[in-house]
Amino acid sequence: MASLKYASFIQRAVLPDRKYMENTLKKFFVFHKPRDIVSGDFYYCVRKEEFIVVAAGDCTGHGVPGALMSIMGISFLNEILSIRGPIRSSRILNLLRERVMKALHQRGYELENKDAMDMSLCVFHPKTKELQYSGANNPLFHVRNKVLTEIKADKMPVGIDAIEENSFTNHSMQLKPGDIVYLFSDGFPDQFGGPENKKFKYGPFRELIISISDRSMEDQKEELDRVITDWKGDTFQVDDILVFGIQFI
Repeated sequence: MASLKYASFIQRAVLPDRKYMENTLKKFFVFHKPRDIVSGDFYYCVRKEEFIVVAAGDCTGHGVPGALMSIMGISFLNEILSIRGPIRSSRILNLLRERVMKALHQRGYELENKDAMDMSLCVFHPKTKELQYSGANNPLFHVRNKVLTEIKADKMPVGIDAIEENSFTNHSMQLKPGDIVYLFSDGFPDQFGGPENKKFKYGPFRELIISISDRSMEDQKEELDRVITDWKGDTFQVDDILVFGIQFI
């Protein structure tokens, strides 16, 4: 337990600093609830030139294996954004996939390591108000005036896939003041609980996001915590949980 707690301290040190995020983002919240002290879910935030890059990642597994993958993912994102090149969400995910596959020696053989990560990644340009989004299995929720639009992710992970790898799709939209973007892992909708011990599911999760979207960021985080705690009850937490809400303008 002492080893896990110290590993958690190391993992938190690698995640974006709270003060840095407050200086980079206008308004945001991070609801991060690891299953086993350390987490395979991680969030990311960095300013690169005139762009802001944010992401929510969900690595294979949880606990120590997931945490090791998450630290690798954060390190690779830092490396990718330190080199010159166009700041496009699809390009970042494509380069991240190359590095993950190379690090894990993935070449498409049947018995090799299949570890990977799901991710939703955004690039925001404060001057033009353009938001780019690319997703590996994890979608994006965009809420404007309590109307939720889901931007679908590509059905492939950041890592080796059963089919031939294609480039990730680069979605683009114009944000308006008050718009909120939600990045998340599958931990919240997949949590078992309730009177029949079933999954929370994505439909109720969407409705929950809509219902809290007009509250302050801190209130939204507290309500997410309250709802999932009540839903879970005495049931074991099945996975890491992450919801990252951002109001860019």
